[in-house]
Amino acid sequence: MKYCQLTPNKRFAIYLFLQQNYSLTEIAKSLNRHKSTISREMKRNTGGRGYRYKQADQWAESRRINAKKHIKFNPELKSIVIKCLKDDWSPEQISAYLSERMSLSHETIYKFVKHDRIYGGTLYKHLRQSNRRRRKKYGSGSNAKGTIKNRVFIKDRPKSVEKRNRIGHWEGETIVGKNHKGSIVTLVERKSLYVKLVLCKDRTSKIVTKGINKILKNVSDKVTTITVYNGKEFSSHQEISKSLDAKVYFADPYSFWQRGINESINGLVRQYFPKGSDFSKITKKDVEKVERKLNNRPRKTLGFKTLNEVFWCSS
Repeated sequence: MKYCQLTPNKRFAIYLFLQQNYSLTEIAKSLNRHKSTISREMKRNTGGRGYRYKQADQWAESRRINAKKHIKFNPELKSIVIKCLKDDWSPEQISAYLSERMSLSHETIYKFVKHDRIYGGTLYKHLRQSNRRRRKKYGSGSNAKGTIKNRVFIKDRPKSVEKRNRIGHWEGETIVGKNHKGSIVTLVERKSLYVKLVLCKDRTSKIVTKGINKILKNVSDKVTTITVYNGKEFSSHQEISKSLDAKVYFADPYSFWQRGINESINGLVRQYFPKGSDFSKITKKDVEKVERKLNNRPRKTLGFKTLNEVFWCSS
């Protein structure tokens, strides 16, 4: 993967993940970035009030402006790098050592070693994996989750959905239990924030599809669109669309902020079923109880009306 700096949207995504107590490893995986990128972002841009995405973006931009744009890889610098390599330092260690005086990425050093080897040099022998072909650690270009056939992405969703002025537009995802055993499908209606939850024994598309069709069947007249994330459990989206007579759209990969309402609701659900909970030990009634609590809770954004009131009394 080609390296690129974190964007404001990515920093907003990191902020949302942190609010839900995701680990750095989980955040990195979700954003398709290396864990060290997220760790470095946290160290550089966390202030006294914690990590705030707007502040982080301002600090990063300030550093970018003040930084030296180009560091010339001159003979003097090369001699320092060569000496360190011959002392069996890794490119990462060399880059960190030089960081107090200049910015030289470890990728630049790897390229230098590669170029040296092509012309008969032996610097590569000082690398810890000198005979192994190196690959970048930042992920691959392929989609690890596999390809979901006939997806329609959010860019093709009607723009009116964004306005949240009509009942009928939903967002959906699954939250996973301990050891990836069992899941809860979470669905939230965008205008009313009305929630539907269903406990599934696994995350196969067959089970998830059956669960979604079951819990939305009784409110199918209030289902026009459903926007989900790119998990393979939604690979039977066409069956869902046909069963509920609704359009199913997919958020862009690693762009969960496009389903921000759903992510917020997942945080509320996690108050009752924290990360690491064993879903095999909870029951359908447990999940239904949480659903009722959420839907009967007044929300400030709804003028302190309950989700039930807005959902059933609006059009």
